[in-house]
Amino acid sequence: MKDQAKIIAALLVGAAAGAALGLLLAPEKGEELRGDIADYVNDLVDAAKTKAQTTADNLKEYSSNAVGSVKSKYNDLVGDAGKMVDSARGTAEDAVGSAKAYAQNGAGEAKAKVKSAADDWNNSVQGA
Repeated sequence: MKDQAKIIAALLVGAAAGAALGLLLAPEKGEELRGDIADYVNDLVDAAKTKAQTTADNLKEYSSNAVGSVKSKYNDLVGDAGKMVDSARGTAEDAVGSAKAYAQNGAGEAKAKVKSAADDWNNSVQGA
């Protein structure tokens, strides 16, 4: 964008220098020459305005595309994160279920061993 500003500035400086040389070296009458110079300067100003408008439009389009790209990537990341959370939730629920079943089995085995030991102790006390 700085290069374009330099180009536009160079065009304007060149136009002014050309206009000054034209006044000094022109074989035409002053009034006709001033009209020609005014037309030329107006054409340069119009060209500069057109270039500035084109640059502004290109910048708007570029920024719009960049924003759209960022939004798309953000939505993809959010979707992936949601899938990861759901997967982690399922894995955690499976782990809780496994731990619960393991604990219940361990508790049942411990109960059975305690009951067996109590029965053995009771039998030995009654047999003595």
